[in-house]
Amino acid sequence: MSSTCSTVSRELDEPVAGTAATVRTWLLLEQPGPWGAKALTSSHLDPALGRALEAAAQGTGVRIALIRRPGRHADSRMPATRRVYVAHTVPGNVWLHSATTTDPARLLDLDLTALGRGEAACFDAVLGGAPHAGDPLALVCTNGKRDRCCALLGRPLAAELASSGVEGVWEVTHLGGHRFSPTVLVLPYGYAYGRAEAHAVKEVLHGVQEGRVVTEGCRGGSAWERPGQAAELAVRRVVREDAAQVLSVVRTEGEAPHWEVTVAHVDGRRWRVEVAQGASRPPRPESCGSALGSPARMDVLDVRALTPASLAG
Repeated sequence: MSSTCSTVSRELDEPVAGTAATVRTWLLLEQPGPWGAKALTSSHLDPALGRALEAAAQGTGVRIALIRRPGRHADSRMPATRRVYVAHTVPGNVWLHSATTTDPARLLDLDLTALGRGEAACFDAVLGGAPHAGDPLALVCTNGKRDRCCALLGRPLAAELASSGVEGVWEVTHLGGHRFSPTVLVLPYGYAYGRAEAHAVKEVLHGVQEGRVVTEGCRGGSAWERPGQAAELAVRRVVREDAAQVLSVVRTEGEAPHWEVTVAHVDGRRWRVEVAQGASRPPRPESCGSALGSPARMDVLDVRALTPASLAG
């Protein structure tokens, strides 16, 4: 058996920071059964509805994904009631709401632009939603039709978490970064994790319940572009800050391959973080079956605390 993309990435110790998808708001629809590579249009969801949802989400800051409970995915039809979640991940306005629906086409009635801005009212009004009162969600990417690593590594992780009694575990269609499988997104805060193991995911979820962010294995917060993800994680590590929602990326100057990122704390402190885009060497596949390439990586070159004088200047 040839090496998988995740095996090669792990062996080469490719850094995971700054590799999360950039998504301000996640909209998740329960859809059991098999998923194709483009799950919204290649599952038991009506493909016409899937295409319409994809089109409606364009440019809104909302990503729509399908979720299912861990376990066997026989070619069975959908139960009458589906679970729907929506989560906004921008610090200072983080929330997670849930609802159920018997008609997934109702999602087309949502104001996705408003959801992308962080306004939950339309979700609650259209679907009868309310703030999620249960445990945080652990979304494990398991879509083997996109990359076999997600099935080979993600599905056993989701099953292990569920069988050990962890609440809020779902399989999800696509998080990106196949070579970091198993990949997990934790909501409501929106931090993604790579090369995840069950014990580590449990620690992450425990942290979320306490309002903490675990940085070990973290790919970044989905609210930020990739340079910002790397910068925010670097500041957390330098100043040993694990409280959620206290750091924000307030400015990103420059363009690839070099940025100056300003990270602000709610207590008024600020840091200037120098981030450079490098090419991962030696070449490796970004996903199973793809040609060898040099994936972009985010390297933090410097973290500098800004003084009141420098802020005034």
